[in-house]
Amino acid sequence: MSKKDVGLRIRIDKELRQAFVEACRIQDMPASEVLREFMRQYAEQTNTQGNQLPLPLKRENTYL
Repeated sequence: MSKKDVGLRIRIDKELRQAFVEACRIQDMPASEVLREFMRQYAEQTNTQGNQLPLPLKRENTYL
C-alpha cells in the first residue's frame, strides 16, 4: 500500500454527505477508498483523451 501523505478538503451539502456515507456503508467500502478510486478512474479517462497526467493510478488495496 502506498503512503497517503496529502489531503483534499471539499465542502458539500450535508444531505449529499449522508447519502454517500450510507451508500459506502451498504457496499461495505470505506468512503475514502471510493473517492480515491473515482479520482483514479477520472484521471485515467482524462489520459485516454490525449492528456498525459503524471499520476500513480494503481490501486493501493483490494477493496474493489
